[in-house]
Amino acid sequence: SIFVGICLIWSYRVSHVPRDGEDGRLVWIGLLAAELWFGFYWFLTQAHRWNLVYRQTFKDRLSHRYGNELPGVDIFVCTADPVIEPPMMVINTVLSVMAYDYPPEKLSVYLSDDAGSQLTFYALLEASQFAKYWIPFCKKFNVEPRSPAAYLDSISISDDSKQPKELATIKKLYEDMKNQVENVAKLGRLPEVHLRHKGFSEWDSYSSRHDHDTILQILIDGKDPNAKDSEGCVLPTLVYVAREKRQQYFHNFKAGAMNAMIRVSSAISNGQIVLNVDCDMYSNNSLAVRDALCFFMDEKKGHEIAYNELYSSSLRVISQVEFHGLDGYGGPLYIGTGCFHRRDTLCGRQFSREIHNEFKIDIPRDREREETTAVLEEKSKVLASCTYENNTEWGKEMGLKYGCPVEDVITGLSIQCRGWKSVYYNPERKAFLGVAPTTLAQILVQHKRWSEGDFQILLSKYSPAWFANGKISLGLQLGYCCYCLWATNCLAVLYYSIVPSLYLLRGIPLFPELSSPWFFPFAYVVISNYMYSLAEYLWSGGTVLGWWNDQRIWLYKRTSSYLLGFINIIAKSLGLLSDSAFVITAKVSKQEVYRRYVKEIMEFGDSSPMFTALATIALINLVCLIGLMKKAIVNEGIPIIYETMLLQFVLCSILVLINWPLYQGLFFRKDNGKMPNYIAIKSIVLAVSSCTCFTLFST
Repeated sequence: SIFVGICLIWSYRVSHVPRDGEDGRLVWIGLLAAELWFGFYWFLTQAHRWNLVYRQTFKDRLSHRYGNELPGVDIFVCTADPVIEPPMMVINTVLSVMAYDYPPEKLSVYLSDDAGSQLTFYALLEASQFAKYWIPFCKKFNVEPRSPAAYLDSISISDDSKQPKELATIKKLYEDMKNQVENVAKLGRLPEVHLRHKGFSEWDSYSSRHDHDTILQILIDGKDPNAKDSEGCVLPTLVYVAREKRQQYFHNFKAGAMNAMIRVSSAISNGQIVLNVDCDMYSNNSLAVRDALCFFMDEKKGHEIAYNELYSSSLRVISQVEFHGLDGYGGPLYIGTGCFHRRDTLCGRQFSREIHNEFKIDIPRDREREETTAVLEEKSKVLASCTYENNTEWGKEMGLKYGCPVEDVITGLSIQCRGWKSVYYNPERKAFLGVAPTTLAQILVQHKRWSEGDFQILLSKYSPAWFANGKISLGLQLGYCCYCLWATNCLAVLYYSIVPSLYLLRGIPLFPELSSPWFFPFAYVVISNYMYSLAEYLWSGGTVLGWWNDQRIWLYKRTSSYLLGFINIIAKSLGLLSDSAFVITAKVSKQEVYRRYVKEIMEFGDSSPMFTALATIALINLVCLIGLMKKAIVNEGIPIIYETMLLQFVLCSILVLINWPLYQGLFFRKDNGKMPNYIAIKSIVLAVSSCTCFTLFST
């Protein structure tokens, strides 16, 4: 019915185009183009909703069927800046995955530190000692979640009588470790007593984070008979890696770090399954590995599965609806964290019907030979050198692909185009939890990178529109295109957010009158679409206020993040702009910023050109609405507006209402999170000038 309404809207636009010389002819054609785009994009979004798949695992059957004959699992945790990504946050993530309910001799954890920070290494060294007590404590008392910080924050402080006696010891050990790491971070240097560990000698050749040799330390060797926890049980392997960096070699950001980890881990543990996790996303479910293996080791379908998403975030409708829809067409996108992979698919292996489930037999890891840890470390360092990939297929047909801001999405697409499938599992207890952006600037910068990268994929040789044609299902192609066209949404939304309001100020109607039968398709499509959107959001576990905030961010992204992403890609395509740097999203906030976030007060304290665009658009709509109301009251024209321009008036009013936090930041707030004064002044001048010029000079 919505599709019929959209077709009627298109019919209205085509059949009512003003004649040559009449007011609004060009803007009418612009509205037709925008509405054609909205209709087309709405159709793409429906592909996510045609074939939803919801999965359930039976972990008891996995254990009954395979016992201890389970594959090795290598876990990669990536960090790149000890300031933006504090070491305590990083090691909590590391400890949470080390404590998985999985045979420890089959578990290896690698921390990739692209900053090559002594502080991060020191924190990991302390964590390796704490793990000897934390892991047996988790398994003895079935602790959830297994991030020490998250667990200790979640337990009841007032009811200590019901807590195990060992808890006090764990608390003290954790607080001691935390204090030591944070004190060193405040000092900015390590005390001499800590520098005696052999691992710190690796920094003797260190010049800067962009110029140093490979730093690689096996802090816990799972093959070492002396590597035991406090209960005498085997510990998982734990490895610190800072790949070689040189000024003259481009390091390819996170994709380069992941590829180095794939190679290094193949020499040390060579787990058949690889899990990659961002350093700010701790494991919230100790059984997540077994959940993933239920798909990989399924006798009928397991041999087809290349990767398995266990991702949960604030992208509520995407995670609760859209990815389930993509799962019905061969699997969701690979979106960077919380994803289990077959190692061989990351290394470029093609899918073949002749491939059978290779996980039934416990294949020993490569290193079953007499080899000291020191020798293994030196051999593995070569694999993380900055020249290793020269004249190889790494970054092209092997590993994660280079040259795209969203290396995960393009890599997942190429894997699926080689015949593999992925599955999406969204358990009731989320597999991973992490931090979300706490300021508007952070979320806009993040979405600028995502939309820019997705649009770059659409225009590249790996475009889902043509490269994937015939290699993946049509539904999955439409799903990929939906995300790859995020950036292009900016044009239609920007047009609809400004032009109707300006013509409202001049008293020129652009929509059918209330008494016209053409009024009803517009009203029906708008109301039904938003009611469906609200119902879907509530069904996904959200609230009405959450949905309203989601609509606001929907508008802000399309008129700022996506706009800049679109301009950047077009400029790059024309050779006017070089590749942009990878921007790491901040994982910590200042205390006052976090307090405002908890109170749901929007943060504008940072300066950003995107804020100028948002504020200018918001003020244009406010000026137009005030100007119209003034004319209506003075000329007693309220009934005329109601009859002839109701839809335009409603559109402008909703835009003003949804921008209320912006007006607060511009005019009413006095805290440090308000809109910077120079942005406010610039936006006011631009908005008033635009409305004045349009009123005086347009015809």
